[in-house]
Amino acid sequence: MKKLLGAVAIALLLAVLFLSTFAAAPLPQPAALGGALPPAAPPAEMALFQLPTGVTHRSAAFAYRGGTFGDRRDFSMAGALVKHPRGDLLIDTGFGRDIDAQFQLMPLPFRLATSYDRGRPAVDQLLTAGYDPHLLRGILLTHAHWDHVSGIADFPGVPVWITPAERRFIDDGGAVTAVARSLKDTHYETYTFDGGPYLGFAQSHDVYGDGSIVIVPAAGHTPGSVIVFVALPDGARYAFVGDLVWQREGISQREERPWLQRTLVDADPAAVRDNLLHMAAIAARFPDLHIVPAHDARAFAEMPRLADAAPR
Repeated sequence: MKKLLGAVAIALLLAVLFLSTFAAAPLPQPAALGGALPPAAPPAEMALFQLPTGVTHRSAAFAYRGGTFGDRRDFSMAGALVKHPRGDLLIDTGFGRDIDAQFQLMPLPFRLATSYDRGRPAVDQLLTAGYDPHLLRGILLTHAHWDHVSGIADFPGVPVWITPAERRFIDDGGAVTAVARSLKDTHYETYTFDGGPYLGFAQSHDVYGDGSIVIVPAAGHTPGSVIVFVALPDGARYAFVGDLVWQREGISQREERPWLQRTLVDADPAAVRDNLLHMAAIAARFPDLHIVPAHDARAFAEMPRLADAAPR
């Protein structure tokens, strides 16, 4: 009986310790960021559109420490179309036409813990709006996980822009990059960070040299994760942070993912923490900056839909 009671006590203690990893634990306040927004001269024809392609069903507790299990959230699976006269870009793809088959490539524990609803793939939304997908200059990935690369095969011939580190990760990432490896005949274009500091990030890549689309390295969630800053002609600025956080509260409340999630999904949790705090400092310095976590439906809902801008 004593042994049984001891085992029960240990199990209860472990359960309490595990549940405590979901409790709020704000990271330290980062040092204040100085300076002004970097200059940008986006062309008048430039525009940004949301392309929602489906959702997975989660909770706030899954996304960040301090979130509750009762706060049910649909995690967005989406792309964003950036129209630019020198070449349009699709930031991530969301779910593609083959998502059901691709989902079966994911590990069984992940599939058992994940349910999703399909929406319309990005390519079909573009076609319905009268947009020729061949106009795309490239697909710019924030990183190469399944829900960001799923639609690549729907855009044959369109180059996929990726960092060298993320390109290696596709080959060496095991189960988490199985979907990316399954995409045959994908043409990758790697780029380097050939520019100087940008908003405190040590390096940058200014896609068109006008400050309208600037990529910075943000390794941590994956070895080659990036953040994409977009400046629009009306003065609006966006930061597509990929999976640095899953919901905005990660940055606004400085809350990282719970222990289990960050252990399972982050290649370098310490680097994620550093980048999260840096983005928190940027958000505090520039409160009008639109922070767009890849799976926060609220952030995408603030963007116009391409269908609404199409000629009638």
